[in-house]
Parts: sequence; C-alpha cells; structure tokens
Amino acid sequence: MSVYVIDSNFFIQAHRAYYPLDVVYSFWQKVKQLAHEGKIISIDKVKDEIFDHNDELEKWCKENLPDDFFKDSSSTLSEYKQVTDWAISKKDHFLPKALNEFLDANEADAFIVAFVLNDYSNKVLVTQETSEPNRKNKVKIPDACIALNVRYLNTMEMFRQLNETF
Repeated sequence: MSVYVIDSNFFIQAHRAYYPLDVVYSFWQKVKQLAHEGKIISIDKVKDEIFDHNDELEKWCKENLPDDFFKDSSSTLSEYKQVTDWAISKKDHFLPKALNEFLDANEADAFIVAFVLNDYSNKVLVTQETSEPNRKNKVKIPDACIALNVRYLNTMEMFRQLNETF
C-alpha cells in the first residue's frame, strides 16, 4: 500500500478555509488516525511552514501527530538535484521570482517532490495545488510531478483511495 506524503497546503487550507479545527472535528480526527496508522506522513520542511505561525494548527499538530510524522528530507539530496535541475531547465518559461521561490531551501515544494521521487513506487504526494503549465509566476508542484513522473493527487482523491469516510 502507498504512503501519502502531505503538502503544507493540505493542513493550511483545511484549517483556514474548508475544515476549521473548531467546526469539522471529524476531519481532524481522521487525519490523526491516518497519521498514527502510518498511512500519511510529511516532511520537515512542511513542519517548518506550519510551525512558523504559532497558531491553533501548530498546536493541533504538536498535540495530535506522532513524533515521527515529519520525516527528515535531507536524505533526498540527489532527487532534490533532479527537481532543481528540471526547474532551472525551465528558466526561459518561469519568471526569476517564481524559480527563486521554488528553489528556496526554506520552502517545502521542491523538497516534497524530491522526497516522493526518492521512493516513487511507494509514495504519493498529496497537494491541493493544480497543474498550471502555462503559468509563469509560480512553479506548481503538480507540474514538477508530471515532469518527473511523481504520483500526486488531492485530499479527496487520497481519502477515496484509502476508502475513508468521516
């Protein structure tokens, strides 16, 4: 069975827009359950993005996710190079600001693609981003995934694949 690697926007958009912690309790209980079952994981860079707001989402993650939920992404440097090489090869398409943001070592996007690429037959990236190949001002995770043959899907597709309801 595949392990689903969760992007920052899974948590942030759910918390801020679709499934607030104080309203949609069952969603967050399902996330907690899947995390403790090892069906979903994430990476350290995603943790950094979530934990820089000092908000209820950060508190929830600290109190509800397993200690080993956020995996170290430093072991995927050769895959990270593949991701960055792809992005740089698109320098005539993307604006410099878009490339700089995607390639920023403090941003999760390129690292999460690399992490899944490292074990692409067993991992699937979960993101709320959608492919926008013509967009020039942002490198979208799905476009990197398509170029590098990394499987990705959105939150609801993940729940369907896992046959989860709540």
